[in-house]
Amino acid sequence: MLPVKDENPSSITPVVTWLIVASCVLVFIWQIAGDFNTIVFDYGFTPARIANGEGYYTLITSMFLHGGLLHLFGNMLYLHIFGDNIEDMCGHLSFLVFYMLSGILASLAFALTAWGSTAPAVGASGAISGVLGGYIVLFPKVRIKTAVALGWFIRLIYVPAYVMIGIWFAYQFLLALVAVETGVAYWAHIGGFAAGVALVKVFARRKRYHPMYYVR
Repeated sequence: MLPVKDENPSSITPVVTWLIVASCVLVFIWQIAGDFNTIVFDYGFTPARIANGEGYYTLITSMFLHGGLLHLFGNMLYLHIFGDNIEDMCGHLSFLVFYMLSGILASLAFALTAWGSTAPAVGASGAISGVLGGYIVLFPKVRIKTAVALGWFIRLIYVPAYVMIGIWFAYQFLLALVAVETGVAYWAHIGGFAAGVALVKVFARRKRYHPMYYVR
């Protein structure tokens, strides 16, 4: 399942969401124009460095790096679809804090499950997982236009946010439990999602302004 759009209008211009997307794209251009692997190892989040009391800045920098074009596209698609409404509910500055904090907590959750690992983790997925966690709390029944693959055919259907995001979360959790080696930090996704669920109502102060908030 791949989200295409949501039926959830926003009452503000989501400038922070757009700036994050633009920043990730520009950083990826820098990655492919420079020494890709060196940049990933220098600025990616490596649990072993944190265990040694080093590289705390990578809690931030790793959120803007990506491992490839599809990785970047998928993350930015999710952020574009779901981020504007959370920014609308939080306000610009509070949304930025919520996003960054979700990403930091996601990385720390990953570190706890991969303590001592020397493999760097990169991507905005942990922070965006926090956005998804916030979205399912605030807008559980908003309809999401979703592409579903049926064999060789792709069909577009509308499903409630709690179904689409719920299936996404179940998939992350299942793969985290079975410990399939895919190169994906599933526990970071789970940690970010849990952070978003727990924190969104602390940061979402603009309930009365959002046109879809009272959807149940």
